[in-house]
Amino acid sequence: MNAFPESRSVVLTGAASPRGIGRASAKYLAERGWNIGIIDIDEDAAQAVAAEIAEEFGVVASGVGANVADEAQVRAAYDRLELALPQIVALVNLAGVSSPVPYLDVTSEEWNRVMNINLNGVHFVTRRAVESMVSHGIGRVVSLSSVSAQRGGGTFSKTVYSAAKAGVIGFTRSVARELGPLGITANAISPGPIDTDIMGGTLTEERKVAMAADGVLPRIGTPRDIAAAIAYLISEDAGFVTGQTLNVDGGLYMH
Repeated sequence: MNAFPESRSVVLTGAASPRGIGRASAKYLAERGWNIGIIDIDEDAAQAVAAEIAEEFGVVASGVGANVADEAQVRAAYDRLELALPQIVALVNLAGVSSPVPYLDVTSEEWNRVMNINLNGVHFVTRRAVESMVSHGIGRVVSLSSVSAQRGGGTFSKTVYSAAKAGVIGFTRSVARELGPLGITANAISPGPIDTDIMGGTLTEERKVAMAADGVLPRIGTPRDIAAAIAYLISEDAGFVTGQTLNVDGGLYMH
């Protein structure tokens, strides 16, 4: 296994939302010395967050716009980030959409919308990222699944979301198996309820209490809880961890 370069970069998708896991993770990683690349559907927001991170943490940061469901846009965006950043060692697939639609109301349009972003998008970005990682002989891929994939929903989103996020776990395991000999690790993180806007808007205290009741800890998760898990899985120390799903869910799903 090749060692990490002295200056290393991580690319995060969907990291421009003000209250999302992605932005919190980007800042958490920058604080720990990672240079930051952001791919977000909102290019202006991605660039603004990157500028803010560069100023606050003194790292190299770059933001670009792309719809992760569009492979050509993804490849062009990643090419731009590679030119702007030191060696990209890690990719974190965070871009996603929720889907609280009951199964009997799911249209083909809704099915395709969620699958295109939550599963195809993970594939498109990963496929481009690992091409370069393999050439360097070192890489870390972390993709966000969900406890919904393992419990069959039961949180905010329902069947289409659960199916896509279950796909992320199978995808991750297979990529880990195929690319392990080439120096790449691939892992998934399965969050429980996290206090972000993907849960249907800012959560009231009552809703937080109700959601926490399903787990064994007396609170729901925060973006920082997920950021810390990401930081471990993309670290040099996690080089012997691959094909795993790390549940960060307050004990909601134990397996």
